[in-house]
Amino acid sequence: MSSNSINLFVPGRLCLFGEHSDWAGLHRVFNASIVPGFAIVTGIEQGIYATAVKSDKFVMRNTSNELKNVWEDFQAEMKTESLKEIASKNGYFSYVAGVTSYINEHHNVGGLEITITKMTLPEKSGLSSSAAICVLVTRAFNILYNLNMNTIGEMVAAYKGERRTSSRCGRLDQACAFGIAPVLMTFDGEEINVKRLVVKEPLHWVIANLKAEKNTIKILSDLNKSYPFAETEIDKNLHDALGKDNQNIINKAVLCIKEGNKEALGCLMTEAQAIFDKKVKPASIEQLEAPKLHQFLNDKNVKTLSLGGKGVGSQGDGTVQFLAKDETTQKQLLDYLNNEGLEAYSFIIPRRHQVRKGIIPVAGFGTRLYPATRILRKEFIPVIDKDGLLKPVILMLLEELYDGGIEEICLITGSEEDINLYKKCLQEPLSDEHLGKLGKNARKYEEKIALIGKRLTFRVQKEKLGFGHAVFQSYDFCMDEPVILLLGDTIYRSNTDKPCCTQLIEAYEEINRPVVSINEVPLEDTGNFGIISGNWTENNKLMQVSTFLEKPEPDYVKKHLPNFYSVFGQYILTPEVFKGLEKNIKEGKTINGEYQLTDVLASLIDSGLYAYKPDGKMFDIGNVEAYRSVMNYKGEK
Repeated sequence: MSSNSINLFVPGRLCLFGEHSDWAGLHRVFNASIVPGFAIVTGIEQGIYATAVKSDKFVMRNTSNELKNVWEDFQAEMKTESLKEIASKNGYFSYVAGVTSYINEHHNVGGLEITITKMTLPEKSGLSSSAAICVLVTRAFNILYNLNMNTIGEMVAAYKGERRTSSRCGRLDQACAFGIAPVLMTFDGEEINVKRLVVKEPLHWVIANLKAEKNTIKILSDLNKSYPFAETEIDKNLHDALGKDNQNIINKAVLCIKEGNKEALGCLMTEAQAIFDKKVKPASIEQLEAPKLHQFLNDKNVKTLSLGGKGVGSQGDGTVQFLAKDETTQKQLLDYLNNEGLEAYSFIIPRRHQVRKGIIPVAGFGTRLYPATRILRKEFIPVIDKDGLLKPVILMLLEELYDGGIEEICLITGSEEDINLYKKCLQEPLSDEHLGKLGKNARKYEEKIALIGKRLTFRVQKEKLGFGHAVFQSYDFCMDEPVILLLGDTIYRSNTDKPCCTQLIEAYEEINRPVVSINEVPLEDTGNFGIISGNWTENNKLMQVSTFLEKPEPDYVKKHLPNFYSVFGQYILTPEVFKGLEKNIKEGKTINGEYQLTDVLASLIDSGLYAYKPDGKMFDIGNVEAYRSVMNYKGEK
């Protein structure tokens, strides 16, 4: 593999609920009375693995065992019209040619050489292998040529590229761009909205190719006859099924997934199939009768092992999906379906937290680290990490959030020049010359930096008006979602396999109120920290805060507080915190000329402010002794 090669994985996708509603929702362009389409779609564990490197042509190679008898290597010149011609001929490489032609037409790129190294995704089984390869090609161009597309941008480019083939792909297919996680997709005319879903408990899925006959083109042709206007009873029922009935099912399913109610989710699958059979099947009765699908949906053994099941994609006798009760029954169901002559696969939708955004203010000078900060920003001070790599502090903080599953990260800087610096350091790829000098482990970490860089956005604190004012600059980024805040000059070491930020997020999910992480501190040091006191809940995991003071004197703490803890440096902030900051800023309510976050958090004590002590240790690298000790910390037993 070349030194400037990248590794790629794109999963297949499975529509859990809402099949057909993507194209049905498109008809709102002509008929506003049609209900928007809604679908819950997830990436699965099966997918396409590949490497990619820049080239002067577009080349597809294969070294995977799964495809060795399917194709020969393919190459084409990077010429838009010739690529579009290849796409239109519906050959095996029409999809990649379509995407490449679209990228070449709209961006200043060279070629690619992509090598498929492994293929675990079955083709023609309702799991959108064509969409996966289209997203993979798009992502390779995006990363190698630094096109700065976000995930939705990749999804749209892959869709438009695939539309240049004879395929009539649905608009939900490219949801595989979002990885192995469920998303809620909304289809309102030509507009598409994508929202990642919270998953409280792991969900164990089994899917199986029924190995029977169905004609997707005929199904779509039959159903489209009822749009855009409903004239017959069949038309009206179809509009209801793909409209208001589907919306009702989707709303309930989102809640079940969020609350971890697997039993109710399984029942919704059965209910959705019943609605489909009653209201959709009559519009294409020949194709949607689906005897084999219903044979397995009604199989007694399957019902014993699963919580519910339904068809996949366009439905018919193509693919069936089941929600297993747990990991054990998932394995039993998988074996049973394979023994019955089907081609079955299993995958798990992992737990996914409510908090998906993080913010880190990095606007300070670093007075306590002078004179080093005359030359080097405090966030770029290097620290030897546990893996032996020498990393700047900011990268360790970003890695904490990345490893904790945070999907979008906002850095709050002091100037536009600072933003350019962070972009250069964290988003621009290394030159081929420098990358080629790195060892294998370092090149692998460089790939992680690229992934972290894609999650970054920036805001500027133009006036130095306090920590609360800095945090408030991310108000529009947070968009009424809970967010995790990390301090820009603090390193966190977990004593467990869970990052400290993940521990805090899971604590938040128990109460859905603002939470401040806390740490034990000697009495004589209380004047250096925000200090919290309160009453521990019954399980001694969360404290309900009764007092929150900014740097109180030790004598006051000893006299007035029954217990005391310092702020650990991680917070879960809810929308009401930002509304409190906004109110203080509008009213000019400052403390010593600054807007303080502590002041707003303290105002929430009566409505419920909590504290949590993670199993870990914080190191304020602005303190020289703490900076020295962080590199020697081995964790607490």
